[in-house]
Amino acid sequence: MAELRVPPGRAGRLRLRRGLEVARRGADLLDRKLRVLRARHEELLRAEGEARERWHARLTEAESWLRRGLILGGEEALDETAVRRPAQLEVTWTSTMGVRHPRAAMCAVPEPDPDEPAPANTALVHAEAGYADAVRAGAEYAAAAAAARAVGDELLATRRRVRALRRHWIPRLEAALARVDAGLEQNEHEDAVRRKWVADLQARGR
Repeated sequence: MAELRVPPGRAGRLRLRRGLEVARRGADLLDRKLRVLRARHEELLRAEGEARERWHARLTEAESWLRRGLILGGEEALDETAVRRPAQLEVTWTSTMGVRHPRAAMCAVPEPDPDEPAPANTALVHAEAGYADAVRAGAEYAAAAAAARAVGDELLATRRRVRALRRHWIPRLEAALARVDAGLEQNEHEDAVRRKWVADLQARGR
């Protein structure tokens, strides 16, 4: 890694000290951000897991009713009642330490039109309602997963920045400052020796 280029003398030492102070303060702030993000990420991961379980449960139940309905009425019974009613999704947003992510997702599944043909049997009625619940649960799961992913990405990025500061940038500044301090100390020692030498010469001359 290339050596830091700093102005010579006390100006360089002052710049290094200021840079080191800024780097240490930045690392401390990032450490605090990291703690907040880590706690929030754990909460979002738990919420994602719960939402995934709900979605799987709703989907499994709907598929079970569908199989019963098909056994009772055959595949043609499903074709006769198949009507496309697009759901509407509304996502609300929030932020955690500057990271924008979904807070919740509301999915509205339209109710059946009274003029639509009714399902051929009760099992298909339950299947239709079950799939509507599964769609809503799927939207909630997608929002929870997106939130966990966004905060997790920022958590990793912040961890990399902290590591770069603590393991690389701050040690480089400290090493450069130590070199400058050593050089200034040597110069001051040499100046003191020269002054003493000149003073001794002047004293002998008198």
